[in-house]
Amino acid sequence: MIGMKTGLRLLVAGTILGLAGCAGVVRTHGYAPLDEQVAEIQVGIDTRGSVRRKIGRPGADGVFTNDGWYYVATQIEHKTYNDPKVISRRIVAVTFDDTDIVDGVNFYGLEDGRVIDLQTRTTPTFGRQLTVLQQILGNIGNITGDQILGGN
Repeated sequence: MIGMKTGLRLLVAGTILGLAGCAGVVRTHGYAPLDEQVAEIQVGIDTRGSVRRKIGRPGADGVFTNDGWYYVATQIEHKTYNDPKVISRRIVAVTFDDTDIVDGVNFYGLEDGRVIDLQTRTTPTFGRQLTVLQQILGNIGNITGDQILGGN
């Protein structure tokens, strides 16, 4: 038989583990240079080459065009049973003129506009969306004993 203290300890440990499972996990996607790095870029002086040496070129998660380079870093919070939520986005935009000289350096975040879903990795579904509990309990009563036992 479990003693009172041991039972209480097991209950507290179970509660802590249960609450830890509800905590969100924050993941960062992409790359945006730090303010100190961007401060080294001088408008009207630096070129594409010097920007590449100072802060690098945008990677797969960034965008580079003839007009500019855009560095994008996004933090997404994943919580159990909930859709991922974008909690912050930092965009550093370095624009160039026709002679490849830095024309401007701008910073953007979620507060500057609406959330743009760059890559959802989700497939849209039509119809009702069911909770986990509805999915588990939804088939009760739809299966007969004969189906379980292999009868006709």
